[in-house]
Amino acid sequence: MPKNKKKNSANSERYSSKQHEQYSDDDSNDNSSVYSYQSESVTPVENGAENDSANMENSIEKYEEKLLQAIENISDKSLQTRINGFQTIIDLLVHHYMPDFIDDRKITIIDGIEKSIRRGKGSEQSWAARLIPLLIIQLDGVDELNEILKTLKQVLLATGQDNSAQFDARAKCCTALGLLYFLSADDINEILVLMKNLENIFAGSFLKGDKTPSSAGSEAGTLHSAALSAWSLLLTLIPSGDFVSLMNNQNMLPSIENLLGMLQSPHLEVRMTTGEAIALILEAGRQNDEEFLYDYLPDLIESTKQLATDAHKYRAKRDRKVQRATFRDVMRYLEEDVSPEIIIKFGRETLLLDTWSIHHQYTALCNAIGSGMSIHLVENNFLRDVLQLGAKLNDDIGHNMKLGKNEKKFLNAAAFKARTISRGKNRDKRSAVLN
Repeated sequence: MPKNKKKNSANSERYSSKQHEQYSDDDSNDNSSVYSYQSESVTPVENGAENDSANMENSIEKYEEKLLQAIENISDKSLQTRINGFQTIIDLLVHHYMPDFIDDRKITIIDGIEKSIRRGKGSEQSWAARLIPLLIIQLDGVDELNEILKTLKQVLLATGQDNSAQFDARAKCCTALGLLYFLSADDINEILVLMKNLENIFAGSFLKGDKTPSSAGSEAGTLHSAALSAWSLLLTLIPSGDFVSLMNNQNMLPSIENLLGMLQSPHLEVRMTTGEAIALILEAGRQNDEEFLYDYLPDLIESTKQLATDAHKYRAKRDRKVQRATFRDVMRYLEEDVSPEIIIKFGRETLLLDTWSIHHQYTALCNAIGSGMSIHLVENNFLRDVLQLGAKLNDDIGHNMKLGKNEKKFLNAAAFKARTISRGKNRDKRSAVLN
């Protein structure tokens, strides 16, 4: 196996077409904070800034009132009102960063989530679990995160393991558990216990006793994919040396043979999540031992090569395209030890994803936050700390540029008015001469 290969440049092949679509963020005005300027002498430019500030304050008051009502609604007697309440809170937290506002009301929100997951059914459980990651990233205090973990971990695990619950609700609970532990847990023993529980869930996609693919349906496949993805996220927290020791203990982590079997799953989500999990396992092990799983490499490369060149017509064209792109990257990492690189642009900053570990962490956060990812990358201190982006940039430059544009607009308007008056006078004189 090649050793100490140099990573490819930032212009290398994208991680996958699916991930590329997901990671593409534009530099929209939503990424910029709005500021107001005040002084004793008020100019037209300053009046415009004051108007902008007033409009912003009205907008903040409007969505805060909407959020307060939604928080009340998640405890309503009506099922649909509770679901609508969760949906509204999620939408607002996706597009706004308001840690102080949420911190004052976190107990009410946590209580509503816990009751809906424990007593609710189906979509109510799904929406309640969907809110948990968004609630976590709004808070950056260790005590607050530990409180959420202590309150919700048991009900989330119980629902995720409940065979009578709907598959989507169980999948959302697994995803929430993975992110909850990833962002707040620091006890490796607790992390390993959860990983074992998650393995018991996605074991439904292991090969059957006769070595044939699992017969799990598409909804079950979605659950198994979510559980494996959460397991992989927790894997990124384990030190490389500890991980190698755990992999040698077949009772602690799934065997590589079982994961190879999952690559034969009839469900695209399961195959792709498994391929990424295998890359994560190799990456974690190679940091400690360059010969890690060397004996399994021929089988791993052969399996990923088949999926990277899959041309079966019974698969949808888009599915084949996404699968081939993903497994080409996995196969290249197995053969050449080269990780794909992606540059995420947001505002005036960039984030480099150059390892499978940071890829998976970013994807998990991006799936939780959705369309508001670029806003949180700029404003959210906790998220920036997780992704090691450092402190927020000073926005004075951006504001001065905006102020300059307003000033330029005012000067142009004044010049236009002056030209109009001047031309009007000349026209009057010309008319007098002609007469």
